[in-house]
Amino acid sequence: MLPEALLCLLGAAIVSAQTRVKLELNTFVSFNGSNAPDPPVFTIPASDTAGLTVSVALCSNDVPPRFFVTNGSAVDVPGPNGGPNVFQVPLQDGFGNWTGVFPAGGVLAVDGLGKTPFELGISGDDPIHSVLESQPFVADTTSNQAIIFSPSFGSFPLVKPTYPNYTLPAANLSFPPPPPSTPNFTLILAPTNADPPLRSLLQTGCVLRAQNSTGTIVNESIWSRSPEDGWRAQWLIDTLAPSTNYTAYVIQDSTKISGPVYFTTKSAAFACSLVHSLPYCPNVAYAVPLPPPTSGTGTYDSTTLPPTVAEPLLSGLTNFTTTLTTFACGRDWYSPLVGCDDCQRAYRRWLCAITFTRCGEPSPSSPAPSPAVPETTGLGALRPLDPQAPHGAQQVVSALALQPTNVPARSSALPPLGTAYTALLPCIERCTAVDRACPSFLGFRCPVPRFNAAASYGVGFVDGFSGTEGAGATGEAQDRWGNVWCNMA
Repeated sequence: MLPEALLCLLGAAIVSAQTRVKLELNTFVSFNGSNAPDPPVFTIPASDTAGLTVSVALCSNDVPPRFFVTNGSAVDVPGPNGGPNVFQVPLQDGFGNWTGVFPAGGVLAVDGLGKTPFELGISGDDPIHSVLESQPFVADTTSNQAIIFSPSFGSFPLVKPTYPNYTLPAANLSFPPPPPSTPNFTLILAPTNADPPLRSLLQTGCVLRAQNSTGTIVNESIWSRSPEDGWRAQWLIDTLAPSTNYTAYVIQDSTKISGPVYFTTKSAAFACSLVHSLPYCPNVAYAVPLPPPTSGTGTYDSTTLPPTVAEPLLSGLTNFTTTLTTFACGRDWYSPLVGCDDCQRAYRRWLCAITFTRCGEPSPSSPAPSPAVPETTGLGALRPLDPQAPHGAQQVVSALALQPTNVPARSSALPPLGTAYTALLPCIERCTAVDRACPSFLGFRCPVPRFNAAASYGVGFVDGFSGTEGAGATGEAQDRWGNVWCNMA
């Protein structure tokens, strides 16, 4: 018979093993002070060669516990006393990860748990709890509406045509079906000055999911803005407040955070309407000088846009494609880098941006616009801070142009709006992309920045004044802080 002391030790080991919760691979579990095992110790599955990532997320601002992990056998319960192969999971903004190999499994223990709710996850690939590098994309707003896209996911199959069956897409594009498995996205939106501000909270999915999101989601769909952009979730939000700063996050699969991004709704006097979800212009998701639709939906899409707007665009793109394919596409090459398919794709985006004039208002850090006239010359992105010192400090101003009712519309395809508005000019890079991608016999040319380009385009924002790629005043058409410099749709 075994000695009594040894029996007690065996009994304690059996009880300890029974109270430990096994963490399953590629899943996460939620605990708090009332449902966590006592003691809060968890087992990690074995992984012979591939590393596993332990991820932790706190779900409240209570005093945070500490999390310790061991992938060895020298220490039964890892903790603050350390020991061989004992590691603390570092936490920042409420979440943390630790990656290592667990040849014989491992143990995770929580020190100083209290009543703090938390989540634990084990994964063989990317951490279950993380902040994504890719950001949500705020397409545009009106005074009370917004279109927001999730981070991109999946790929858009782009099949390049080949000779002799070199066929370009029809003017009215048809999309392939989205991936069969799509992430679960949740949009969280609140005024930037909310109490407490979203950015002041722990940056974890469980904390952000518990917040009340502002606005009403009237439509959610899966959309691709371009093959390069991949697929995204698209939200149309209503019942926002005019001239209000908002903060937005997107949560993927309950645990991965994307954001924050910031935007400002337009003023109550803003007269333009949102246009979106056009298969032939998939990048168009912004306010256009059109009166509110009579359908009552509040926005225009391919089912409600007037045929008088869509048909000239589709006809023009069809005619352009016919002319383009008089070249022996796929057999002969006018460039070692691009082909007729690249030309058509670039021309489509330019034509959509020109046809669907974008309305705008000054960005948070940009002053009021001044009228754009045909004689406008020079770099459109910068303006002296002091008009009396033209060579002094400069500020970036958005490519905005006032459009009074007594001047011709920028797009002949759009009916008169009936009221003055401000246009956000296309980025000139949208034009030069066509010039670079298309054969010279088409005769497509862009205006020159040192002459009159700034009367029709935003010049010097993305690329430099001389055309140096990425050397513009901002290096981008818009940023995550709500500034929109020119229309790069």
